[in-house]
Amino acid sequence: MAIPEEQGPPEQQYLGPVVRRRDQVTPGTTDQRLLDTEGGDSEWVHTDPWRVMRIQSEFVEGFGALAELPSAISVFGSARTPVGSPEYETGVRLGKALAEAGFAVITGGGPGAMEAANKGAREAKGISVGLGIELPFEQGLNPHVDIGMNFRYFFVRKTMFVKYAQGFVVLPGGLGTLDELFEALTLVQTRKVTRFPIVLFGTEYWSGLVDWLRDSVVAQGKASVHDLLLFHVTDDVDEAVSMVAKEVGR
Repeated sequence: MAIPEEQGPPEQQYLGPVVRRRDQVTPGTTDQRLLDTEGGDSEWVHTDPWRVMRIQSEFVEGFGALAELPSAISVFGSARTPVGSPEYETGVRLGKALAEAGFAVITGGGPGAMEAANKGAREAKGISVGLGIELPFEQGLNPHVDIGMNFRYFFVRKTMFVKYAQGFVVLPGGLGTLDELFEALTLVQTRKVTRFPIVLFGTEYWSGLVDWLRDSVVAQGKASVHDLLLFHVTDDVDEAVSMVAKEVGR
């Protein structure tokens, strides 16, 4: 999920299940307060153990909300993909095709490519899931999400993306998309998850990354040539759906 350039305070802020508006918007995010190391005082000794309870509650809420999902595919892509663009329409077709193949569609719940995949799943009368995240600017879940959650912590949200999906389809995206992609590749490479297909959609967009992995990372011995088999690249919606369906035994 792409993060826009620096912006002023939002008019509306999502803090987990809490919504704050106008003068009640607070600076920073829960993740930021947890991870920032600025300041040399020892206050964290007294506050961090209590944060564990909040983290635990997010896992419990996420597990409870998603435990009964059918087979699902997580779809990632840029929040900056314009509505009506070819990339957006591809996302709609992909979400629709996945739903018609019997998969629930899970996205980050935001705009752009995420909204497109949710829209396609909804139009096909499939299950459209959005897992949002608390950010320092206005975000919210797109209107095509049927089951939605807003998380405070990135690491809890990322667990849900993997735990309740049988594979990933990755549309063109930015740093957030790359983060999810490489985490999934690492989990498959280290066999933390098995039979987990990863499809990169858009050969022109992903070719530079694939070339770099082959010609630099693998060529210099930083990864195995077999690691290049952990993902597939395609420009065809039907092929993408067929790839994930085949690997999960559908």
